Amino acid sequence: MPKNNKQVSSHLAEQTVMFATITKWILISSSIGAFVGLIVAFFLKFLEYCENSRSLLPFDYYYLLPFALVATVIIVKKFAPSAEGHGTEKVIEAVHKNSGEMKLSVIPVKLIATVITIFAGGSVGKEGPGAQIGAAAASFVATLFKFTSRDRKKVVICGISAGFASVFGTPLAGAIFGVEILIVGALMYDILLPSIVAGFAAFFVAKMVGISYTYFDIAYYVTFNFNYVLIAKVILAGIFFGLVADFIITVLRYIHSYVKSIDLHYVLKAFIGGVILVILTLIVGDDYLGLGFETIKESLSPNFHDHEGVPWYAFILKTIFTSLTLGFGGSGGVITPVFYIGATSGNFFGALVDGYIPLFAALGFVSVLAGATSAPIAAMIMAVELFGVNVAHYAALSIIIAFLMTGHRSVFPSQVLSMKKSDAIDVKLGQEISNADATYTTRFFGNIRRVYRIINIKTRRAFRKKRRRVRE
Repeated sequence: MPKNNKQVSSHLAEQTVMFATITKWILISSSIGAFVGLIVAFFLKFLEYCENSRSLLPFDYYYLLPFALVATVIIVKKFAPSAEGHGTEKVIEAVHKNSGEMKLSVIPVKLIATVITIFAGGSVGKEGPGAQIGAAAASFVATLFKFTSRDRKKVVICGISAGFASVFGTPLAGAIFGVEILIVGALMYDILLPSIVAGFAAFFVAKMVGISYTYFDIAYYVTFNFNYVLIAKVILAGIFFGLVADFIITVLRYIHSYVKSIDLHYVLKAFIGGVILVILTLIVGDDYLGLGFETIKESLSPNFHDHEGVPWYAFILKTIFTSLTLGFGGSGGVITPVFYIGATSGNFFGALVDGYIPLFAALGFVSVLAGATSAPIAAMIMAVELFGVNVAHYAALSIIIAFLMTGHRSVFPSQVLSMKKSDAIDVKLGQEISNADATYTTRFFGNIRRVYRIINIKTRRAFRKKRRRVRE
């Protein structure tokens, strides 16, 4: 009997502790989320105001690009070097290497640098800065209240999720994205509840203070059935979107490495980069500058005249413009350009396979995101939140294929790798993606050769039998 009493007592103690833990993290994460939501809302409002002020200029806004990039690199270098680039990468690095510790100066520096870059037409996004601002704000709170290193890390991850959720306008996908991008192939379940609570809190606070979000009606309503032709097209689309994601990663890295190798003062390099972007804009137009939200909406529009007007090569030029902007010192996120590239590449693919173009643009929107960032779960949830449940089945198939097609690569090289995407590839697990050297196993190629031999032998035998019958 005493033994049974002890078991009951232990069980009740465990439940009590869990209730206290849940209560603690709901209170902490909702407070962090609300705080981050307010700061990010200010950032979004300020960015919107500045974009609307472009019309006051006596000349085309993109002529400011050389000066904007110079101003950006000087501000970042002098006041917060960790605010360099697209933001998310530095946040992941801070979580893995510094237990989430970040300087408070990142918030004003990242905010100002990003607004300057986007105002002048730099091809960057606002999600990465939103996440970095959220992470820095959460780190400040953790320092203020003397949180332990473990709790600081959790709080900072909540800040990341809150930042993404309040910028995306998709609270659940944004929250999951903030957790999923840290480790490829694993979710930290102990941080899921705080991240989701922080994401919802940030989203609702941002809405309360006047931030509006766009959700897309692609006019695709269907009861899911086994339409084999459509499923075959979706499978091909997943492969294509994986290649597009790989193209983004490759171009971003190549241009970054090339610009870094140029032996010039960073200010001069930034100015030259701005001049290059202005020249390209004069040649191909200004559709590839800034956030490019109008082009995204056109690609996803069920109106034929809207999506028909998107050039087939839009995703290629947007990749180049984004890589040049970030490579030469521009400040801003990479996720919005990924949305643009995904939607426009889906537009192109839909026309190639004679499919319903808004559907394939929606699939590209989320699939290229999954491939480029290695975050398939968040991308699936985003497909439902943005495009509705009718797209979900096809999106899941396309997303997983794109995620696998990209291999062990990402736009965030600081992500830690915890899984192999194929048994035919050997990689160093537990390493950052940038250090996880991938090698192909000889067994894989041996199996391919065996399959080829079997097919070849059977084909020859069948051919010989056919010839004998003809002779007879």
